[in-house]
Amino acid sequence: MNCIDAGGPYCPCHLAETSDCILCSQLSGKEFCQCKDWCGVCIYDQYIANGHRAKALRKTYTCTILEKHLPDKNLCIFTLKTPENLTRELVYPGSFIFLRSVKNTNYYDVPISIMEADIDTSTLKVALKLNGSKTKNLFKLNEKDEVLVRGPFSNGIMGLSNIYKAKGGTSLIIARGIGIAPSIPVIKKLHSNGNRIISIIDLQFDENFSKRYLDEYSFTVVYCNMIEGENLTDKFKTILNDLLTAENINLVHCSGPDILTYNILQLVDSSLNFSCCNNSKMNCGEGICSSCTHHYKNDVIKKLCKVQMDPRNLFKDRKFV
Repeated sequence: MNCIDAGGPYCPCHLAETSDCILCSQLSGKEFCQCKDWCGVCIYDQYIANGHRAKALRKTYTCTILEKHLPDKNLCIFTLKTPENLTRELVYPGSFIFLRSVKNTNYYDVPISIMEADIDTSTLKVALKLNGSKTKNLFKLNEKDEVLVRGPFSNGIMGLSNIYKAKGGTSLIIARGIGIAPSIPVIKKLHSNGNRIISIIDLQFDENFSKRYLDEYSFTVVYCNMIEGENLTDKFKTILNDLLTAENINLVHCSGPDILTYNILQLVDSSLNFSCCNNSKMNCGEGICSSCTHHYKNDVIKKLCKVQMDPRNLFKDRKFV
């Protein structure tokens, strides 16, 4: 288990002030240093040097909607004009932002994964699925309207290290519905690392909004319905098992709901590297509000907006009662 912000510009965070630091034993109530995961700097020393205070939170930027596209009645894609420094921080797999209208309070913040960050034009492309009051307000926005963007955030994917380790092999992408959007940066990274990419896609929308990216970066694209109720479809299981048998897969990345990830983990060999979307419910992204908190065996509490871990440990020993 690691912290996505450890050693970075937002560390130590406000969890240090309440003795809840994810990595530093002395900033989580212990008397002595018992660090197990060295992040390159001493978090406790950084806290002392900063006057026994947390570093600043992420900034909120006022940005402009350059383009609005509605591929489906329940899907909206925005292209946003954003500051260059923010755009550069959001090119990596797992990047996301909080988005809301300038007319709304911070309670309307919506965590949205980055589909594409273009450094040359300083623009972000994000896809939103109509889901409730917050997204309904964003759907009302039009081109040239201003929108508030808070970021950058980086923990939108669990198992990030497995993505970066996958080089010069064959990688398998499994993406469903709105989960296709955050899989695009993963596909680009795997492609840049010399991987041959096979994508299994369950669209869920009238228009294939990801076709341009899939055609450009994937060696093979297979479309099929993946799940019915809580179970994987027979067709999908056959396709998956055939690929795992025939191909020397170096990574399986799942970008969809937790039930899809959980079921696929039952089929994938435990020795195979795996990554998946972080579907935790988030409000603040800073570990403060605890909406992302999950409880595990032995009273272990994990704040999933910050904790970075192998997906196989995401469901292991989790308490549901």
